[in-house]
Amino acid sequence: MELKNSVAVVTGANRGLGRHLAAQLVERGAKVYAAARRPETIDLPGVVPLQLDVTDEESIRAAARTASDATLLVNNAGISTGTQLITGDLDAVRQEMETNYFGPLAATRAFAPVIESNGGGTVLNVLSVLSWLHPAGLGSYAATKAAAWAQTNAVREELAPRGITVSALHVAYMDTDMAATVPADQKTDPAAVAAQALDGIETGLPEILADETTRYVKQSLAAPAR
Repeated sequence: MELKNSVAVVTGANRGLGRHLAAQLVERGAKVYAAARRPETIDLPGVVPLQLDVTDEESIRAAARTASDATLLVNNAGISTGTQLITGDLDAVRQEMETNYFGPLAATRAFAPVIESNGGGTVLNVLSVLSWLHPAGLGSYAATKAAAWAQTNAVREELAPRGITVSALHVAYMDTDMAATVPADQKTDPAAVAAQALDGIETGLPEILADETTRYVKQSLAAPAR
């Protein structure tokens, strides 16, 4: 997909990876709707702030009506509560699934007809190395990303006949608020991850593996379960 003159909607664009994605899309010549629950928190030059709460379907439908010229949807918004599946608060587990799984699905369902009517385009789902690696301490988050990986693969097949490609970005720890407690030497620069993601979109990669940890874990999927 050619990013110059494309029209992108980036969810969770007010901070972290989403902010870098939105900024770099502008640099590459795209029109960018920078979406957030509170659009007044968007301070990037050159973008169009857009109200969008991925847990509110009416908010998503309204955003799709506003961004009716979209050709690229970046499902970036997500949360991590650090909840374990057995001992953790079940409401927190549901909240993570609503945000990290049902949110991207609802956004894709709303924007797919828009992208198709504009001649086709791309959906990028921001996933994680935890799509494949499932530590107990992050059990809830890992479960949502594993489910989102399955969603991405199924939706890719479903949307291909409509001229829409679907890509997944998998990455380990980045230097963002979500990983604030992780040592700096274990984190990747989110600006570099954003650049890899956009390069992957332009070359049509179905999966973008953004760091060595992620590539190693993906290659190890056939290993026996422990």
